[in-house]
Amino acid sequence: MDFAFTEDQQNIREAVLKHCSQFSEDYWLEHDRSGEWPVEFHKAMAEAGWLGIAMPESVGGAGLGITEAAIMMQAVAESGGGLAAASAIHGPVFGLEPVVLFGTEEQQQRMIPPILSGQERMCFAVTEPNTGLDTTSLKTRAQKVDGGYLLNGEKVWITNAHVADKMLIIARTTALEDVKKKTEGLTLFYTKLDREKIEHRLIPKMGRHAVGSNMLFISDLFVPEEDRIGAEGQGFKILLQGLNPERVLLGAEATGLGKVAIAKAAKYAQERVVFGRPIGQNQGIQHPLAKAWMQVAAAELMVWKAASLFDQGKECGVEANTAKFLAAEAGYEACQTAVMSMGGMGYAQEYHVERYLREVLIPRIAPVSPHQIMNFIAERVLELPKSY
Repeated sequence: MDFAFTEDQQNIREAVLKHCSQFSEDYWLEHDRSGEWPVEFHKAMAEAGWLGIAMPESVGGAGLGITEAAIMMQAVAESGGGLAAASAIHGPVFGLEPVVLFGTEEQQQRMIPPILSGQERMCFAVTEPNTGLDTTSLKTRAQKVDGGYLLNGEKVWITNAHVADKMLIIARTTALEDVKKKTEGLTLFYTKLDREKIEHRLIPKMGRHAVGSNMLFISDLFVPEEDRIGAEGQGFKILLQGLNPERVLLGAEATGLGKVAIAKAAKYAQERVVFGRPIGQNQGIQHPLAKAWMQVAAAELMVWKAASLFDQGKECGVEANTAKFLAAEAGYEACQTAVMSMGGMGYAQEYHVERYLREVLIPRIAPVSPHQIMNFIAERVLELPKSY
C-alpha cells in the first residue's frame, strides 16, 4: 500500500500548476465579476493536451487514468481558478466516457477529437426541472422518425450550454408506463446543440459566474440515428458508467479549493499583525486552520482510493460517493474557516477566499446531494432499508 504519487503523477501536478499560473487569481475574479466564459483558459488547456488526459490515445488523448485526471483537476482548482476553471474543462475529461465505452469506432473518431482539441465545446444535458435526481422519471421525449429522432422537453442546470456546440443528452424513447423497469426506455445521444431548436436561458446564481448554468427548452430537435450512443432504451445503464469518475473529479476539485483557501489564510495569518503579534500566533487562528487542513488531507486519501479502484476496473461506487461527500464537506469547512480567520478581509473580493467559499458549495450540492449519498451508504454498506 503506497500513498505517494509516482514520479509521473507528481510531474503532472507540477506541470498543471505551472500551466495554470499564467491565469492569475485576478483573471478569475474579473471573469467572476463579468460572467464572461474563460475562452483563453479553455484554449490554453486544450492546446497543451490536458483535456484528453483520460481519453484513449486512439482519439487524441493521453491514455491515462482517472487518477491522473483527478490530480490534474485538483491542481486546476488549487491554482486559484477554483470551480470556475475546473468546470470550464470538467466535461471533456469524463463526459465522453459513454462514447469511449459504447460508441462505434466511427462515432469515437467523429465526436471526441474536436472536443479534446478545443475546436468544439460540449455540455452534459441530463437534469430536468421536475425530476431532479430521479433520472428515470425524466420527461424529455425522443420520438422515432425516419432517419433518427425528434426530441422535445426541458433540461435545467446544464453547465456551459450557452457556449456549447454539442451535447450529451438523455431522453425517453419508450414511455415510463410502457416499460417493465424504470431504468428501461431511456436513450443516450451525442448531437449538435442546434440553437434554432433549442432556447437557452442563463440561471442567475451565487457563484461560478464565469461558467454559466442554463435552462434548455427543446422543440422538435432532429437527432440523426448515427448520433445515438449504444442501443435504444439502454441509455440509463450507459450513463451510469460516467457517474463514479464524475464524483471522483468533483472530490478532487473540492480538495483543491480547500488547499488554496487554507494556504491563503495561513499566509495572511503570518503577515497580519494585531496587538504587536501576527494573528497566526494565536491558537484561535491556528487550531481551526490546522483542523481544516487535516480534514482536507483525509478526504484526499479517499479521492485517490476511489480513483485507483476505478482505474483497476474494480467496483468503486461506495468509495467514489464517499470521496465526493468527504471532500465537499472538508473543502467547505476549509473555505469558511479561511474567511473567518481573515475577518473582514476574508469577506473582501481582493483576497479571493470569499469566491472560493461561494464556489465550494457546488460540490456539496451537485451532481448528487449529500443526503442522497448518505442514503446510498446506508443501503449499500449498512444494508438498511431504502428510505425513498
